[in-house]
Amino acid sequence: MTFDNSKTIISLRIKLFALTVLFLSYIVLTYVARIIKFPLFGMSDVLFTTILVGIYLILAILPMVLNYQYVWFSDDEERIRFRYFTAGIVGGRKNSVEINKLTFEGFRIDKKYFGLSKSIVLFQRIGQKTATYPPIYITALSKEQYNQLLKTLLKYSPIT
Repeated sequence: MTFDNSKTIISLRIKLFALTVLFLSYIVLTYVARIIKFPLFGMSDVLFTTILVGIYLILAILPMVLNYQYVWFSDDEERIRFRYFTAGIVGGRKNSVEINKLTFEGFRIDKKYFGLSKSIVLFQRIGQKTATYPPIYITALSKEQYNQLLKTLLKYSPIT
């Protein structure tokens, strides 16, 4: 089985781009062209702009705080493969994890921020020791992809 969350990540980037265009349009229409007149909704231009800046920053920074990552997963052939990178405003380094199904020792799901941010930590047996991989953030996976991932990894995890 192979899947990725590219649709989610592309949708996120399009929404961030549209939000940026709308915000910059508001700034131009309000302060450069002086088309939008105040008071608007009973608020001054400074208060209204401050509220919009706050909303913009929250929506733009939220994917970075929740560690949205593009994730590609495959369990075809004899290996479990993950490819992933950070998908916020500033893209991150591309990473890859490949674990032989015979040496796969299991995984752990970590949750932060009341379950809003989820990551998976993979374990691999190397000789007599167990190697721990850095977390892969799976927050941006759909519920269906998340369930498929857990079901597949449980299938290869050793029963203890």
